[in-house]
Amino acid sequence: MTKQSIIERTVEVINRLPNNKAEEISDFADFVIKRYEDQKLTDELQHIIVNSKTFEFLHHEEDLYSEADIKEKYNG
Repeated sequence: MTKQSIIERTVEVINRLPNNKAEEISDFADFVIKRYEDQKLTDELQHIIVNSKTFEFLHHEEDLYSEADIKEKYNG
């Protein structure tokens, strides 16, 4: 089903509903678009962070401690 046919079908259904039910659909559409925009923003931020070189220095940092430095091991 194409986006245009979905829109047309939805408009037909909304036109048959009473005003209060049409408002519910409008509120739901606002909720869906807000959730979509929030998810898109989160995905874009994650992409920026993953491709960022901000913490690149941590990959080249010398290990200060090793397993040999452990005095007591916990076998929980």
